[in-house]
Amino acid sequence: MTAARLLSVTLAAALALAASASPAADRAAGRAKAKMCIACHAINGASLRPDAPHLWGQVELYLAEQLRAYRSGERKSEVMKIIAAPLSDEDIDNLAAWFAGIPVAVEPVE
Repeated sequence: MTAARLLSVTLAAALALAASASPAADRAAGRAKAKMCIACHAINGASLRPDAPHLWGQVELYLAEQLRAYRSGERKSEVMKIIAAPLSDEDIDNLAAWFAGIPVAVEPVE
């Protein structure tokens, strides 16, 4: 088997495994869980606080990775560590799907 063919087969297998490893996230469950995020990020992810980033329209994978990093302590924030600690992987995926799926509305600057 050539190196290119081996790489193709390996990548295809990895993608298939990744796709089957986690079911599609539930945006409705993410919205329900997002109630705990309202104080800092608002239910629509458009933060009004200078110390909390906007979450709406962020990339889903990025949001999930950051929540997992807060949960593990890899990313430092005392507040987010407390918030993320009780979240399951499913909760994180659902929250990420909710905030990533909110369309970003931007008006042109004149």
